[in-house]
Amino acid sequence: MEALDDSKIVELYLGRSEAAICRTSEKYGNRLRSLSYGIVGDRQTAEECENDTYMEAWNAIPPHEPRGYLYAFLARITRHISLNCCRNRSRLKRSAFLCELSAEMEQCIPAPDDVESRMDDMALSQAINGFLSSLSEEKRNLFLRRYWYLDSIACIAGRFAISESKVKTTLFRCRSQLREYLEKEGYTI
Repeated sequence: MEALDDSKIVELYLGRSEAAICRTSEKYGNRLRSLSYGIVGDRQTAEECENDTYMEAWNAIPPHEPRGYLYAFLARITRHISLNCCRNRSRLKRSAFLCELSAEMEQCIPAPDDVESRMDDMALSQAINGFLSSLSEEKRNLFLRRYWYLDSIACIAGRFAISESKVKTTLFRCRSQLREYLEKEGYTI
């Protein structure tokens, strides 16, 4: 069975057809499960997160209609569910890893400390996207693998066939550049 394009899959969701979930699973199931597994570190839990993603997508479409960005829409849901799963299950090793990543990013992203800051999240998101688009493809990929997909330094080094030292140095420099970029955009770190 040939995979449908994203627009047709979204139409199935809008029509409340259960085939939407089957088609989504056929097209993106492996990628979503892999994303979740990278976060939760357990195959069975990753499968549960994948299934929860389909349920949340079912409930979110409509009102959302992610025709041109269905995978990104689903990946965001999967990532959120997987991170919540880690928090809920109090996985000490994974929690320590998430704390390590949070500490790295705290140095360059302002933490919301009041209502106004929370309302500014969309502008911050746009600023971060602007920063990412200014990076070379390699740097952007390293940054996203570390801070979006939560890959370890060793995993990133293996994936891109570079040394762990180069990964660490590149990420350090990217974080410094992000801090400077956000300060120029008017954010106080």
